[in-house]
Amino acid sequence: MRAAQIATLDGPSSISVVDVPEPDADGKVVVDVHVAGVTFPEVLLSRGEYQLKPPVPFVPGSEVAGVVRSAPAGSGFEPGQRVAAFPGFGGFAEVAVADPGFVFPLPDAMGFEQGAALPMNYLTMHFALRRRGRLREGETVLVHGAAGGLGTAGIQLAKAYGARVLAVVSSEAKGEAARAAGADEVVLADGFRERVKELTGGRGVDVVADPVGGDRFTDSVRSLAREGRLLVLGFTGGEIPTVKVNRLLLNNVSVVGVGWGAFWSGEPGYVQEQWRDLLPLLEQGRLQPVIGSVHDLADAAAAVTELDERRATGKVLLRVRG
Repeated sequence: MRAAQIATLDGPSSISVVDVPEPDADGKVVVDVHVAGVTFPEVLLSRGEYQLKPPVPFVPGSEVAGVVRSAPAGSGFEPGQRVAAFPGFGGFAEVAVADPGFVFPLPDAMGFEQGAALPMNYLTMHFALRRRGRLREGETVLVHGAAGGLGTAGIQLAKAYGARVLAVVSSEAKGEAARAAGADEVVLADGFRERVKELTGGRGVDVVADPVGGDRFTDSVRSLAREGRLLVLGFTGGEIPTVKVNRLLLNNVSVVGVGWGAFWSGEPGYVQEQWRDLLPLLEQGRLQPVIGSVHDLADAAAAVTELDERRATGKVLLRVRG
């Protein structure tokens, strides 16, 4: 089968498409992949900078959508069924395998492109906002990196749960993706703290969802309202920030870690609980992933480079079939 492979840790440009053996089913659901999602961990994996360091060569790709080829008895899945899946690795290929607990039936009205945009970003943001952030209806959420796949997922979920959403983007052009996701206000990253203060009448926001980190972190803490929560999702800005903990005392605010993978690894049934919670919103059309660029599998290097160079707006995808 064709697959995009990382053979050297020289960055996204070193990703190449090669022929490799199909993966062993070994009690897993086998999926004929139509579309694969591209995520920021693939950027880090291409340089050996991710917390997981598989031996080279390996096939990256943590999320896919396609059709079940085969499934273990009792798994609840049947050949021919349309699904999204979270294989963890191996998604940038014509065939992927995933544990049944990480395979999700797609609503009839949802295409493969939108399906492939769901597993990593929407399940991560669901965990962030619902479990770690304890988001309540009527609260105000500030989303950093709001034009990307994770950011647009955060906007849509926060809106679905009854929040007002302020979206922070790096340029006016990227603001369009945040608006398409349903943001109530779009704010430029440069000087965002002052603008947030204006938009909230000086009160601040209840929740900040931050996958960026870097030098905006302190101003994010300062943007929190009384008993606000800052959700740390990652560091796409490249710098892991620090915070003077005395700032947390001033308004009784919290800095909360969001490690979705670390959580479900100790509670594997949780991911299916999440999907059951999201499914009504998907069926009602209230969650519609904002699709950015769609590359062919042969252009996997270019797709990952787009994320690396911070050019992506919406979800970046790889078309494997069709």
